[in-house]
Amino acid sequence: MTGHERIPTDGGNKLAQNPFAMLSSAGLPEAPAAPSTTGPTRDGAKAAGAGAGRRKAPNQNRGRVDIVRSTAGRAGRTVTVVSGFVGISLPEKEQLAKMMQKACGSGGTVKDGRIEVQGDKREVVARILTEAGFRPVFAGG
Repeated sequence: MTGHERIPTDGGNKLAQNPFAMLSSAGLPEAPAAPSTTGPTRDGAKAAGAGAGRRKAPNQNRGRVDIVRSTAGRAGRTVTVVSGFVGISLPEKEQLAKMMQKACGSGGTVKDGRIEVQGDKREVVARILTEAGFRPVFAGG
């Protein structure tokens, strides 16, 4: 090919062979039912029966967690520490931490199995934990 020939952009020739033609769906499970087309109503609430079973209600007895305000080893800066989680995975802790940071408008992290949020945000953190099904307890000073 020399430098002056044009390359066709109209799609060219079709593939001579379909690599998926020999595949079969025999033995595969049925596809899940299509989701309901009934969406949220005007006020934002779901229509009756729409989305049922998709999102489960939070477990209202997920255990006690301690909320402590701490300044130790932080150069005098106040940090809200949430500890005492039982049976909760690291990704779920990170998701809770992200929700807390967003609600508090501050930074934070998950460290050594505890959630740390910058600032004295105990009330906001307690509300989020209650909504998630935990029983928050203010511990320490």
